[in-house]
Amino acid sequence: MSQLLENKQDILPSEEDIYLFHEGTLYEGYKLFGAQVITDQDILGVRFTVWAPNAKHVSVVGDFNQWNGINHRMTNVHSGIWTLFIPNLVEGDIYKYEIVTPTNQTILKADPYAFFSELRPNTASVVYSLDHYEWHDQKWIRDRKKYDSYHSTMLTYECHLGSWKKKDNGEFYSYREDADQMIDYVLKHGFTHIEIMPVMEHPYDRSWGYQITGYFSVTSRYGKPEDFMYFIDQCHQKGIGVILDWVPLHFCKDAHGLGQFDGTALYEPEDPMRSERPLWGTYNFDFHKPEVVSFLISNAIFWMDKYHIDGFRIDAVSYLIYLNHDHTLPSALKNKYGGDENLEGIAFIKQLNEVVFKNYPHALMIAEEATDWPLVSYPTDKGGLGFNYKWNMGWVNDLLRYMQLDTQDRRHHHNMLTFSMYYAFSENYILPFSHDELVYGKRSLLNKMPGDYWQKFANLRLLYAYFLTHPGKKLIFMGSEFAQFDEWKDIAQLDWNLLNFESHHKFNQFFITINHFYQKMPCLWKLDHISEGFEWIDPHNNEQSIIIFIRRGKRKGDYCIVLCNFTETVYHNFRIGVPSFGKYLEVFNTDLEEFGGSGQYNAESIRVEKEPYHNQPYSMEVTVPPLGVSIFMKQTKRRRREDFIYDK
Repeated sequence: MSQLLENKQDILPSEEDIYLFHEGTLYEGYKLFGAQVITDQDILGVRFTVWAPNAKHVSVVGDFNQWNGINHRMTNVHSGIWTLFIPNLVEGDIYKYEIVTPTNQTILKADPYAFFSELRPNTASVVYSLDHYEWHDQKWIRDRKKYDSYHSTMLTYECHLGSWKKKDNGEFYSYREDADQMIDYVLKHGFTHIEIMPVMEHPYDRSWGYQITGYFSVTSRYGKPEDFMYFIDQCHQKGIGVILDWVPLHFCKDAHGLGQFDGTALYEPEDPMRSERPLWGTYNFDFHKPEVVSFLISNAIFWMDKYHIDGFRIDAVSYLIYLNHDHTLPSALKNKYGGDENLEGIAFIKQLNEVVFKNYPHALMIAEEATDWPLVSYPTDKGGLGFNYKWNMGWVNDLLRYMQLDTQDRRHHHNMLTFSMYYAFSENYILPFSHDELVYGKRSLLNKMPGDYWQKFANLRLLYAYFLTHPGKKLIFMGSEFAQFDEWKDIAQLDWNLLNFESHHKFNQFFITINHFYQKMPCLWKLDHISEGFEWIDPHNNEQSIIIFIRRGKRKGDYCIVLCNFTETVYHNFRIGVPSFGKYLEVFNTDLEEFGGSGQYNAESIRVEKEPYHNQPYSMEVTVPPLGVSIFMKQTKRRRREDFIYDK
């Protein structure tokens, strides 16, 4: 043991922290492990701590010792937890751990808990303190404790920072530069949240951050930690929440990363059948090891603590709860009871969600989960997995398959529109038009639409309006707001030049208008997750490919009627049932000429007749736009046409 450690027991890991780490309940491990800049009795330096239980020796190496670990060997203080205090090191010094494996090989590893890393292709960790940034989001932090996402608008803009916009020379914009141009853009378009594809350090640009080497290290591609803090701070000051994509399932095999960390399978299972993820060429995390559970849950808490993020979209949850989901191994894996469920993965998910909500009750914990596993978005004490939201990937799959059909064929597949209402309230759903739907040859939303150029845009307006009026919170991928024609190209910026073309410009104006319309319509989001917020008027009109339904808010009389026409036929004097007598106003129409439509709308208030129809006590006749959506509300003294979109 070094002389410093012999005399300074207070800089050693505490017995309690060591116990909790090995128990799988050390939830702030980032305060213990990694490179901690500390001052001990007026000696400024860095305490390094790392878990490598099977290593013969561990040293800290870097430029400060010419990458020779002889003079900076660490001490195994307890059960493979190695530590060393090195005086006079400062922020910005680079380092790695030199590990002698059980087979006497010497390997160099980046710090699993490093707060910052060298810019790729370099791979060393960087000594860094996260305590310098002065936050100004106190009001947001205070207000979000009272935020009720279930009964509020939640319209999320999913983005990849590396390809949203690029500089003329092809370089990335920094976190600060993105903050100064993206946040106002997001606000203008009516979004409430930004979801960022993973910003944890990763070696390969085209993995989009989903194959990580530095879970605690914000990627240096776009700047320093305080620059990302600035981005989040600015979002919060302007009323935008920030969600991070997070990947607790698997990690990449790069030599400096977590794989075979101490020369043995440490973060991954020892059994190659369980450690390998052939689909992505990665290693799975071993949730059977409590130290791995401590590592991952600490990481989730870290991003909320140090970066003030508001929640996570958890990647690939289906792979976490099933051993063989999309598995390509030669034989099926089984749990100890002979089943397909990943018992340790499920236990990890429940523990993760319990810990997050105990510390951050306001958090958004969103599961990307594609199976019929029940109660994903229910609390663990009610038998659920503990998330508060789940992506409705079944709805997206069905709807996009339906929308790609020729309009004359849609009548034969009408159930693809209506089936979602059988399960829409079984979970707290988010409807995601995410990057997964717009890459790898799947085409953009616009280019999925059938028909000529006009029909493609009309179909896309129809799709988007149905998306906004269907129960569930919303997410859409960047570029969709101006009808990007090509699928997402991750190595290039979005096709911003399309905004110079009339059709794309008009679609963008439609997008902005309907998003702000959605924001001020509580009946479209107050009761997203309970059946009282939705009522069919007519789900059965497959011959005309028309559906009609009611969305309701909490207050009596707060409702709207939504009519969607999925063919290019225009109907005049089209009768629909309504629940009350009086007059109705058309408050939104996707077919307005200013949006690029044909101008088929209901300009005047519509009188209701005492003629029952569609199982409603009254009815009225309306004009139905082609490939369009009309939204009607009851006329009142306080509700005037000029409050909506027609009188400019």
